[in-house]
Amino acid sequence: MINRRSFSKVLTIGAASVTAGGLSAAAADAPTSGGKPGSAGPDTADRTTAGTAGTYDTAGTAGTAEQAGVDAAKPATGLGPVRRVRTDLLDIAYHQAGPADGRPVVLGHGWPYSPYAYQEVVPELAGRGFRCYVPYLRGHGPTVFRHRATVRSGQQAALGADVIAFMDALGIRRAILGGYDWGGRGACVAAALWPERCSGLVSVNSYLIQDLDPSVIDRPDPPDVESAHWYYYFLLTKRGAAGLAKNTKEFARVVWKRNSPEWRFTEADLDRAAQLFENLDYLAVVLNCYRTRRLAAPGDPRYAELEARLLKQPPITVPAVTLDGKADGSLPWTDGTASAPHFTGPRVHHVVPHAGHNLPQEAPKAFAAAVVEVSHLAPTTARAVSKTGPVKRKYDPGEAPKVSGIRL
Repeated sequence: MINRRSFSKVLTIGAASVTAGGLSAAAADAPTSGGKPGSAGPDTADRTTAGTAGTYDTAGTAGTAEQAGVDAAKPATGLGPVRRVRTDLLDIAYHQAGPADGRPVVLGHGWPYSPYAYQEVVPELAGRGFRCYVPYLRGHGPTVFRHRATVRSGQQAALGADVIAFMDALGIRRAILGGYDWGGRGACVAAALWPERCSGLVSVNSYLIQDLDPSVIDRPDPPDVESAHWYYYFLLTKRGAAGLAKNTKEFARVVWKRNSPEWRFTEADLDRAAQLFENLDYLAVVLNCYRTRRLAAPGDPRYAELEARLLKQPPITVPAVTLDGKADGSLPWTDGTASAPHFTGPRVHHVVPHAGHNLPQEAPKAFAAAVVEVSHLAPTTARAVSKTGPVKRKYDPGEAPKVSGIRL
């Protein structure tokens, strides 16, 4: 539950539509997070630089953890301890596992979920030589904003820029990017706008860059899809903001159940994720995310140029493996054909039986297999794939998936 003091603050700063006129000059004039697109060129060495400056363990960061309202030092099983790194805008908490010289993989979690979604994915990948990084989203858990003047935005350009800023701070030149929901959207944005920084993409629900053209926003989806997204509209209202603040954990429970009807999560799973919602900026970021998504509030002006590029629905040119959970209660599974025009590089699409919207936690072997698979996709196969659409595969629920001769 968000406390009364922070809720009142959000109603003042973020919930009341976050009008552009209310932004401070400092926020409007601040440089774009993550640098300009194309600022970091391609590099064949994807590994992080040794002895990266600016990173530190959670020991000695009690002030920041206290500000976030969570226990930043408590590690999640299988993910390794919580570490921290600073960007221009954020103090980002993250988990890291795998050999120091391993191929980097940056994994983004969704809302209202947590990095714990990768608790089984990360050990699997680390055991296969990948270096895994799982950051906490802005406004979630121990990730905090560094400056009071920064707009608490949850817009898609911010999520993508955060990925690049995180990589910059750790000295990661190129990485495989993977994710679902908000984390998948950030990965798609980063892959589309900074392809030289992305060696491969794993995305649940395929192309997640929102088309925010007003004509598209006003074109409704089928009723069963719209009804699954009830909270998009509830959070546009003052009542919705109050409901999320008052019942953060129960709000997440309803979303989890409807997004993943076959997932038998435990109360401990939900409690672990709910710790992230105690971040003082959680409510403002979530509200801004869904209000910008429906053009009901402005985003942060620093991302205006990036949003203009995203409005053109840029293609993803890097190798990609996309996944749909066949039991996804939020977005119906597809064979990947409809989203094929958005992928101009090599792309393989899988349908995962019995998995819902939180696919990495519900089907960790399938997600880990997709990361291994994309690491073997060669850009030279793009022409063959683009002519026929995505290569469509369906995992056999009776066995673990096979990828390039590797059985996970």
